[in-house]
Amino acid sequence: MANDNWAILKKMTAKKAINLARLKLSFYYSRLTKKSKLKGRPFALSIEPTTACNLGCPECPSGLKLFSRPTGNLKQTTNKKIIDELAPYLSYINFYFQGEPFINPNFLEMVSYAASKNIYTATSTNAHFLTPEMAQKTVESNLDRLIISIDGTTQETYEQYRIHGSLEKVMEGTRNIVSAKKELKSKTPHLIFQFLVVKPNEHQIEEAKQLAKEMGVDEIKFKTAQVYNYKNGNPLIPQNEYYSRYKKQKDGTYRIKNELLNQCWRMWSSAVLTWDGSVVPCCFDKDAKHQLGNIAFQSFNSIWKGKAYQKFRSNILTSRNDIDICQNCTEGSKVFG
Repeated sequence: MANDNWAILKKMTAKKAINLARLKLSFYYSRLTKKSKLKGRPFALSIEPTTACNLGCPECPSGLKLFSRPTGNLKQTTNKKIIDELAPYLSYINFYFQGEPFINPNFLEMVSYAASKNIYTATSTNAHFLTPEMAQKTVESNLDRLIISIDGTTQETYEQYRIHGSLEKVMEGTRNIVSAKKELKSKTPHLIFQFLVVKPNEHQIEEAKQLAKEMGVDEIKFKTAQVYNYKNGNPLIPQNEYYSRYKKQKDGTYRIKNELLNQCWRMWSSAVLTWDGSVVPCCFDKDAKHQLGNIAFQSFNSIWKGKAYQKFRSNILTSRNDIDICQNCTEGSKVFG
């Protein structure tokens, strides 16, 4: 974990540090005055390699194949355009939004390009495509962090959420990455098991910790699960409230544990780019309902500082509870590790 933190710090330059300071000052000023003020460019970015996925997870638009927006693969030209414009300011890119990144045949070339611009790169995968050859290419791409969704220590438990998935393929993909790192004498990617805690798997948390240790991954994190229909309960909500985003009330209904404050650092620090170039405010906008512009027709800076983005930030500061994508948000919630 220390190596991973150091890898992020190594990407920091004076220009990036000054940019981050300007963003923070803008955010604090906006929060105090309730007026959107913005100085600087995003410190972090999420880029969507694809909307396609081989699994059928029940709370995921990619898995359910229920997108209300166009689907497809990110083009290398789109990836290059956004990185070329923002590279001097960006410290972190998460190549993930919806879909399974490794389905895009050019995914690792996109990672390599970002890495060549001194940007920390991360992604999240279900590990089904991590053959020995792909694992070697992944290490060679200079990807800094690889999050592997594990979500169960037995096939029976794993497939209750990761529908159509194979736990053995996850294990095999993990072994391939660990082996490739050793063969290439590489400390990267920093390998994380991510365990999405839901009711069917919460009894396997300790087993998951042991499995991570045995597999030789660098870290395991336990993440709370977002569910769409939670007010009257949901079979995925864990009994252990520590691992739940929702709290049961006296009348039997559920509410989000978070207090939804009229503020959100994400609106000043980062943005999300969909596969077709649309810019949306954050990862909770899975269907890209709040499109703020498209880099196919505009510069990112004109979108970032444009009227639509500034209006969205203003709405966050005054009436966040009225914004649909914020109503099931966990900004500020802890991810347990």
